[in-house]
Amino acid sequence: MPRKSKTTCCGSTHMTTSPSDIGHLLKVLEGLALAAGTEILRVRAAHFDIKSKADGSPVTEADQRAENIIVSGLLAAFPDSPIVAEEMVAAGDVPRHLGDKFFLVDALDGTREFCAGREEFTVNIALVEHGVPVAGIVYAPALGAMFAGGAGNAHRSKAFEGGGLSDPKPLKARPAASPETILATRSHMTPETKFYLDGCTGANLRSIGSSLKFCLLAAGEADAYPRFGTTMEWDTAAGDAILRAAGGRTETLDGLALTYGKRGQEGMADFENPHFVSRGA
Repeated sequence: MPRKSKTTCCGSTHMTTSPSDIGHLLKVLEGLALAAGTEILRVRAAHFDIKSKADGSPVTEADQRAENIIVSGLLAAFPDSPIVAEEMVAAGDVPRHLGDKFFLVDALDGTREFCAGREEFTVNIALVEHGVPVAGIVYAPALGAMFAGGAGNAHRSKAFEGGGLSDPKPLKARPAASPETILATRSHMTPETKFYLDGCTGANLRSIGSSLKFCLLAAGEADAYPRFGTTMEWDTAAGDAILRAAGGRTETLDGLALTYGKRGQEGMADFENPHFVSRGA
């Protein structure tokens, strides 16, 4: 892993990754996301089969190929850091110990969007430290949009055909607008979400798939994203890291920051998130 610096919190000393090392880390993650995105688009251009996992969610060859690229790259660059990746977990390959920091990977978030021919699917890679997503990459290969954030700085870049990124432009979450723009999941609407949205009188509603919802909040293009349905940590960590770096927040319904590395939860799967609401500044 990158170099570490000591900080003190509540009287105890622990290790945190320095801002300069976060910058280096994001460069590595951007490169892996670009490579994974290229493979996803290659699969999309050819015929691919859609299978169902045990939970009924779809999975394709693109999910697995992209995850293999990312996991191999992370192991090469950071061999001592545990990796929790969606398809690995589905196959029963879960690190026994997470330690103080680990990676969360969703190599193809928005598989339903991908299978439906839409362009909102993303590649998500995040570093979690002491339960907090401290750095994250969200790459939308079909849109050519790369979002990154960590250490209080968030930015977006345009990905060029054949590789490479434009100069980054900073992202900054906005204070709540009037009327608010509320983001909702396209594929996972629940009665609880509908009840919440019905209470947002006068708000503009925008439906969008994948972790791009976090990125729109980070870019100051929306105000809230309520999620009252099942999500896993790999679905949210990268986007959450970018949003926090841009000045936003993600909170559970009791007002606490959403945490990561959750295991042994009563009535919930390992790495499953409770309901939450993400907001801008």
